[in-house]
Amino acid sequence: MNKVILMGRLTRDPEVRYSQGASQTSVARFSVAVDRRFKRDGEPDADFFNCTAFGKQAEFIEKYLHKGTKIVLCGRVQNDNYTNKDGQMVYSVRIMVDEIEFAESKNASGGGGDNYNNGGSYNNGGGYNGGGYNPPAASGAGDGFMNIPDGIEEELPFN
Repeated sequence: MNKVILMGRLTRDPEVRYSQGASQTSVARFSVAVDRRFKRDGEPDADFFNCTAFGKQAEFIEKYLHKGTKIVLCGRVQNDNYTNKDGQMVYSVRIMVDEIEFAESKNASGGGGDNYNNGGSYNNGGGYNGGGYNPPAASGAGDGFMNIPDGIEEELPFN
C-alpha cells in the first residue's frame, strides 16, 4: 500500500499549467512544509514535500490555495528520479495528491470576519465539499478535545 497523509502550509503559490491538445488537463505543482513533531538541536524544524495534482483538483488548488495556506492532503509517494546534466542520477520523491482539504478556517489564518468556512475540500471521488459551518472553538479547547460540562451522563444501550 502506498498512502501518505500530510498536514502543513504551502511554501509558495501553486504553479498551474494546462496541457496542450484536444482535452486540456490542468496540472498544479506546489510544495508543503510539514512541521516535525519532535525537534532536536541542529536539525531542521520542518520537512518539505513537492506535490502534484491534476484536473479539477488542480483548478481547485489554483482558485483557493496560496502561500501560507494550511492544508491536509492524502496521496501517494512517487519516485521523481532523473539524470542531471553531469550524468549523475538524482533521487527525489513527489507526492501525487488524491485528496486535499483546508486545515483551518479563514478566521484562523487571519483572513475572515465570520464563522463560516468559505473553502471546503476537493477529492477525486466526491467533488467539491465547501461552505460548511465551522463552529468557533470552545474556550481553552486548543488540544482538539471537546469540553463536556460536568453532570452530563450518557446512557449506553448495552448497560
